[in-house]
This record gives sequence, C-alpha cells and structure tokens, in this order.
Amino acid sequence: MDLLHTLPNFAAYLATAIALFGLFASLYIRLTPYAEIRLIRQGNLSAATALVGALLGFALPLASAIANSVNLRDMLLWGLIAMLVQALVYLGIARLVPELKEGIANNIQAHGVLLGGCSLCVGLLNAACIVY
Repeated sequence: MDLLHTLPNFAAYLATAIALFGLFASLYIRLTPYAEIRLIRQGNLSAATALVGALLGFALPLASAIANSVNLRDMLLWGLIAMLVQALVYLGIARLVPELKEGIANNIQAHGVLLGGCSLCVGLLNAACIVY
C-alpha cells in the first residue's frame, strides 16, 4: 500500500481522535465535582488514578472505533457514544458510593482505584462491542 495514498486518512483520523480525546477530558473534568488537575498537582494519587482510568476507558473504545469504522463520520459517532458511556460510569459509581467526591478530594486511594478501574473495565467492554 502506498504511504502517500493513506497518509491523508491517517491524518484525518488522528486529528479527529485527538480532538475527541481533548473534548472528553474537558467534559469529564467539568462533570466531576472535584478539581482533578489541581488535586493531581498537589500529589493526589486518587484523583490521578480516577482520571487516568476514565481517559483509558474512553481511549479503548475510541481506538476500537477507529479500527472498525467504515468512515470518519462513523468513528466520530462511536466516539461520542463512548463519551456518553464513560459519563454514565462516573454517574453510576458516584451514586453507588456517595462519599466518592470527598474520598477523592481527601486522597482515599480506594475511591480513585474503584472509579478508575470501573471506567477502564466498562471502556474495555464498550470497545469490544464496537463490531461490524
């Protein structure tokens, strides 16, 4: 396959994926009631674990969408669905563990590991479900 022939598709998919990733990170940080970036800068491992889990939980289905999509619009749609799924994971865990907000703010690592782990697990399942 000629590299120059596929390079525009690569660039379009990569630019779209990076834009979706940035959008997800921005929206997720606004969805959560604690300031992840500030907490991470202060050395809060719980906030870092939860955020990295959510980012990976989004990146996995996004990568699957890139690999399985029939066109850029299709990949974009699956990326938006992956965003929704990750938001629902956060909302579900926050409801299941009402003290999650304070736990992450107070660096209780069990809360960060639970949220990050659930985000990653659901992201993996979400990625596997993107098939044609």
